[in-house]
Amino acid sequence: QVQLVESGGGLVQPGGSLRLSCAASGSIFSIYATGWYRQAPGKQRELVAGITSGGETKYADSVRGRFTISRDNAKNTVYLQMNSLKPEDTAVYYCDAELGTLRYWGQGTQVSVSS
Repeated sequence: QVQLVESGGGLVQPGGSLRLSCAASGSIFSIYATGWYRQAPGKQRELVAGITSGGETKYADSVRGRFTISRDNAKNTVYLQMNSLKPEDTAVYYCDAELGTLRYWGQGTQVSVSS
């Protein structure tokens, strides 16, 4: 069992930056693949970025070059550094942890990009 708690969301102006954190507890976090997803009103949840237990990363085309995912296994935490934010990045951001058929989600954190 893994518990995930996201933090770091908020309101930011276009062009600004935010750093999201996802703190994990309850299991050996380092063996899980983790990711950040987002869901905007009226839209499906989509993958933003993912990072494997070995540190390999992947990004949605819409955020590549602006967002960076990283993890600190010693702190059981995954981060999403978001730069050059755009209004279309506005959504609830969720982190997940996956291991085989096991999958866990956090409760989400709101990111709003507006002037």
